[in-house]
Amino acid sequence: MAILYVGIDLAKNVFALHGVDEAGKPALVRPSVPRAKLLELVAALPPCVIGMEACSGAHHWARLFLQFGHTVHLMAPKFVIPYRLSGRRGKNDAADAAAICEAVQRPNMRFVPIKVLAQQAQLSVHRVRQGFIEQRTGTINRIRGLLSELHHLDERIAAYDRHIAQIAREDARARQLMRLSGIGETTATALLAMVGNGHEFKCGRQFAAWLGLVPGQYSSGGKSRLGHITKAGDPYLRSLLILGARAVLNSAKGKTDSVSLWATTLAERRGYWKAIVGIAAKNARMCWAMLSRGEQFAMPA
Repeated sequence: MAILYVGIDLAKNVFALHGVDEAGKPALVRPSVPRAKLLELVAALPPCVIGMEACSGAHHWARLFLQFGHTVHLMAPKFVIPYRLSGRRGKNDAADAAAICEAVQRPNMRFVPIKVLAQQAQLSVHRVRQGFIEQRTGTINRIRGLLSELHHLDERIAAYDRHIAQIAREDARARQLMRLSGIGETTATALLAMVGNGHEFKCGRQFAAWLGLVPGQYSSGGKSRLGHITKAGDPYLRSLLILGARAVLNSAKGKTDSVSLWATTLAERRGYWKAIVGIAAKNARMCWAMLSRGEQFAMPA
């Protein structure tokens, strides 16, 4: 008897086929068909109804099978599940093919329209785009999760900032240091905690050298060579002075006071980073003078 219905369980390399005749009896049971032999086998069959579970590869095979006069129906896998055999026989490719063959015969079965090649090509663009959107969303969520944990650190830093600001407001010397451009509450209180009145240093240049804000000397044979700053001393205090110097230089544009004009001219003459170091060293020397002289220190014009 002629084969009327065929169910094909798709796979990567090995396929399973199950066909039945007019009486509903198995007339084609091939549990292991290599990919290279599948099209040849289906082409040799008389026109019949072929059922497959819908997937990207199913549309490709459907287009090929239609060329040989077959009627091809694609079904969502969830509609095939009720027809799978269970119990001692378990689940295997041959049983899946039989279930697909049974499902495609149901009069109320809902089928998936077969897509042409252009449809699948356009849909693949959407799939790739959606994949990137999901990756972006996942990355954003991971970063948001990490940053939400870092919020606790921000809160603790802000609390210490408020504490430092309170210390600076209550100390007359800190308030005097903050009159200098580039010296804020953090730098002023750190200077007081680190060097006190600065009497351990003979001059402001010695204090700047202790901070590592002066160039290293590489002199020999009567020739004086100056290199990069030494970066000696406390790196925390030096970094505070450098950050303050950057603020001074970045805000100096368009200003006409002596400090801003000097900073702008220095940057034009020696470059941005050398000007930053120069401003930080100058601030360090003025801070030492203010701490060591006390009330006798006069702000520069």
